[in-house]
Amino acid sequence: MCGITGWVAYQRDLTLNRAEVDAMTQTMSCRGPDASGTWLDHHAALGHRRLAVIDLPGGAQPMTVRTPEGDVTMVYSGEAYNFTELREELRAAGHRFDTDSDTEVVLHGYLEWGDALVDRLNGMYAFAIWDARTERLVMIRDRMGIKPFYYYPTDDGVVFGSEPKAILANPLVSPVVGADGLRELFSFLKSPGAAVWEGMAEVRPGEIITLDRKGLHRRTYWRLRSEPHTDSIEQTVTHVRELLDDIVKRQLVADVPRCTLLSGGLDSSALTALAALHLAPAGETVRSFAVDFPDQEKHFQAMDVSPTQDTPYVHAVAEHLGNAHQDIVLDGAALSAPAVRRAAVGARDLPVGIGDRDNSLYLLFSAVRKHSTVALSGESADEVFGGYPWFHDERREADTFPWMAGGPSLMGDARQVDRELAQTLELDRYVADAYHAAVAETPTLSGETGLDARMRVVSHLHLTRMVQLLLDRKDRMSMAVGLEVRVPFCDHRLVQYVFNTPWSIKTFDGREKSLLRAATRELLPDVVANRKKSGYPGTFDPNYVTAIQDQAAELLADDHPAVGLLDREVLRGATAAAPEDITQRQRTVLERALDLGAWFAAYNPTIRV
Repeated sequence: MCGITGWVAYQRDLTLNRAEVDAMTQTMSCRGPDASGTWLDHHAALGHRRLAVIDLPGGAQPMTVRTPEGDVTMVYSGEAYNFTELREELRAAGHRFDTDSDTEVVLHGYLEWGDALVDRLNGMYAFAIWDARTERLVMIRDRMGIKPFYYYPTDDGVVFGSEPKAILANPLVSPVVGADGLRELFSFLKSPGAAVWEGMAEVRPGEIITLDRKGLHRRTYWRLRSEPHTDSIEQTVTHVRELLDDIVKRQLVADVPRCTLLSGGLDSSALTALAALHLAPAGETVRSFAVDFPDQEKHFQAMDVSPTQDTPYVHAVAEHLGNAHQDIVLDGAALSAPAVRRAAVGARDLPVGIGDRDNSLYLLFSAVRKHSTVALSGESADEVFGGYPWFHDERREADTFPWMAGGPSLMGDARQVDRELAQTLELDRYVADAYHAAVAETPTLSGETGLDARMRVVSHLHLTRMVQLLLDRKDRMSMAVGLEVRVPFCDHRLVQYVFNTPWSIKTFDGREKSLLRAATRELLPDVVANRKKSGYPGTFDPNYVTAIQDQAAELLADDHPAVGLLDREVLRGATAAAPEDITQRQRTVLERALDLGAWFAAYNPTIRV
């Protein structure tokens, strides 16, 4: 896993812009702490920061293959989990390899198959290829959008990077956020292709973008398809297990220490158990990590998406599997430290506003990175298998995104916004338009009606909208400390198969995630297999609440620009509330204010509404 960046300009000589390309590349240093490289030609410049995971001595980038017609050069971030099979196929076709890296396999795959390479890849990736033979840039992102990839069209080309910060380091780009950018921020959406920063866009999941002298050309090479599901319940469970076995086996391949992120929920516990199963023949013990907070049992408050504490279930799994487990305990002082918030906001380039859950994830990954370079995560299982509460109650019928139905939550609350700004942004209308556009994208199945048809829509919303928020968060927080997090449940084969499974089979045991539970139950303690969905935990430490109240009060007293975007009265009331009585809405506006403060300090954005 790495960080990539680049600049193509058909009316410039980019060999004169090494300093600018070096600066863009340097912004990716956290994503790639092991090595740095740049490559410049007259009209193209590429930069790369490497996190070495496979073939540590080899795999240096940018990587070039020389041909009689011209050089072909690539910068690549991610992993191709089927690179060994592809390498054998390419060798049979006459290709020769100098390294054992998947990077070289992908580059030779492009030489052999051109853009059709994407149809053969299994993995998570974002990469760019400059083909000097045709003066053409190719930008490709994985099917599910696991790896981030942003770009900024210019008058004579494009600037691109793994993260916006790389693009913002280019002298052609200014840190401007317009009305649509604010709408994305305050509505807690991640619309396909949107990047918040004005003029910037994101390569969409499953998309290939090419650039030549005629301009940019976009093509979707993969999207979810609707097709009949003919397997029985028993056949479906068996196939899900077969897929999971193959996926986990592939994603355990690395030349560096590996671990799992264990929450004690069904998703992460199943992955940990499968990892243990596959590592045991080699005499390896799986290592796992979990986050916890001091006195959590004393302060814990059950919520819709987090009804139970994690720790008892985490320990039950660790004892059952005999894995080497470690709890990472984070206190309120660490979570509320301004330096930690600045790091978390800087990792995401945006003030998302979920505060302690981002701060704790950053600190968790920092601690894990001291022991492991690669971690397997249960992220996205809820989107794939239908794990959230709103999959199973009246919210699934709402005329909006189900996770937004029923009022404000920790995911966002339009009432945080300054009232005059709220009128200008028309957030309710923006969300409604985004929802109906997303519904219109859902592929239909002939003859499907009623609940099955509606749940196909709900699943599609989660797999194309909700999952993007979570994958971006997981990637950006982990790569900020040089930790590669792999997400087995996002393997496109599994996603496509389960997407087309009828809702009656997905819930055949009368509850959430029936298929995953049935496919892995034999590996887990009953108490874990039967546990209800419980999301990533937050801290309920009153000392943390007091600290963020004090920090937000300082922003108010200083009349900080961040405060101007929010409803001052709501924020003032939140700073004055008794910590033990603070509401979720009040806590959310405190977190949003502090994230905005850190964002303004780091990026000094120009707001244009």
